[in-house]
Amino acid sequence: MFTKTIYAMGQTQSAQSPATPASIFIQMAPLVLIFGVFYFLIIRPQQQKHKKHQEILNNLKKGDKVVTIGGLTGVVNAIKDDNLISIEISSGVKVDILKSAVSSLLGSNTEEK
Repeated sequence: MFTKTIYAMGQTQSAQSPATPASIFIQMAPLVLIFGVFYFLIIRPQQQKHKKHQEILNNLKKGDKVVTIGGLTGVVNAIKDDNLISIEISSGVKVDILKSAVSSLLGSNTEEK
């Protein structure tokens, strides 16, 4: 009886045909399509946004009006080094912040004090 069971299982396994290369591509097509959609709708726009933000940070100069990630607005008073800038948030109130804390550029202040 045990021998017949093994024989029956062997017959069932040999009856299955291996996957053809065409069926593998058909099965992978939805995954490739989903990755393509994610790339063009999520990953690529995020990379472009990061590149624009990095360009803004690299081009900061004295007199630029900026908004920080905390919501403070101020004028760039001095660029101390690669990562640190000083902004004036009110008359006579100067704050040192990291360059990466600048979220956006409002414009350039042309008047000098």
